[in-house]
Amino acid sequence: MADSIARDRLPIAEVRRGGPLIVTEDVELLDDLLRLCAAAGAEPEVHHSLPERRDGWERAPIVLVGDDAAQRCRGAVRRRGVMLVGRDQDVPDVWRRAVEIGAEYVLRLPDSEGWLVDQIANAAEGVGRPALTVGVIGGRGGSGASTLACALAVNAARAGLRTMLIDGDPLGGGIDVLLGGERAEGMRWPDFAHSKGRVGGHALEESLPSLHGLRVLSWGRDDWVVIPPRAMQAVLAAARRLGGVVVVDLPRRVDESVAEALSQLDLGLLVVPGELRAVAAAKRVASMAGMVLSDLRVVVRGPYAAGLDERWVAQALGLPLAGELPVDSGLLAAQDDGAPPGGRARDPLARFCTAFWEQALVPEGAGGRAGGGAS
Repeated sequence: MADSIARDRLPIAEVRRGGPLIVTEDVELLDDLLRLCAAAGAEPEVHHSLPERRDGWERAPIVLVGDDAAQRCRGAVRRRGVMLVGRDQDVPDVWRRAVEIGAEYVLRLPDSEGWLVDQIANAAEGVGRPALTVGVIGGRGGSGASTLACALAVNAARAGLRTMLIDGDPLGGGIDVLLGGERAEGMRWPDFAHSKGRVGGHALEESLPSLHGLRVLSWGRDDWVVIPPRAMQAVLAAARRLGGVVVVDLPRRVDESVAEALSQLDLGLLVVPGELRAVAAAKRVASMAGMVLSDLRVVVRGPYAAGLDERWVAQALGLPLAGELPVDSGLLAAQDDGAPPGGRARDPLARFCTAFWEQALVPEGAGGRAGGGAS
């Protein structure tokens, strides 16, 4: 594992695109580092000592210095993201060498390989602020959760945000159908079923169908495929690293893969029709989801049974009210005309989504990220 010299993690928001700079003459160590770069999808620049061009050291997103080359790197400009790498770091002067070159981490191979692959890949992708990730769950069957998930994603993309919609419900029939993209070229969940390691964010984005300005990861309509939790984790982590917005349509049941998805959400929306049976069913869903997700809010959909309104439903569930989803009588007609849910900016559903994102995307320090509802 990695031994941290500095308390802070690498400054992810400050890294630049490109592969790492490797400085070593150790052939075996170089082979290992090249293998890890290949696993991360990065092309490194290799030198035996400090690059002749000064900016070669300064501009690399991260620098991997072999313990054999530490002395040759003394006097280099101090910068973030320098790591001292070797196989035997128990020698007495390893920490002195690290301090002399301004290294933030001392890494032992093979112990640190998994962690190092992640750091190399993050640097190569130019990772900045992770995506705001919102999950949508139905309080009961037919509550309109998938429709809302689609509308949120369509509205975010229309606003110019980098947007990905992920279908987390294998029994939903494929969320691409709601967007009219069931025949669109691109990968579906079965293609990622065996993903165990890190999935590249840009590779994921480019492999998915592009519909209405957003990328969509949907289920296919062929054989049943189980998505292991590790695959769910890898795919969602890749989507979040791209930044912007990720919307996840989730099933009402909570298994290991759904729990993994819930653990990566910033915010969950529980869609509940305004009727007593729906509230009773939603209470059980909220109880299960709440064991993993700390921020779960309710979106109430009319029409209402006698004596009920959106605030009564939220109070009965013991959840914050994210807003009231208006009745959109023109939704089916719009879909028949080829418009996706939320695709018509003046329709009630689209206006709800606009209000939601205006609150949820408030910058930190100005009310908090994901800081309000759409009521």
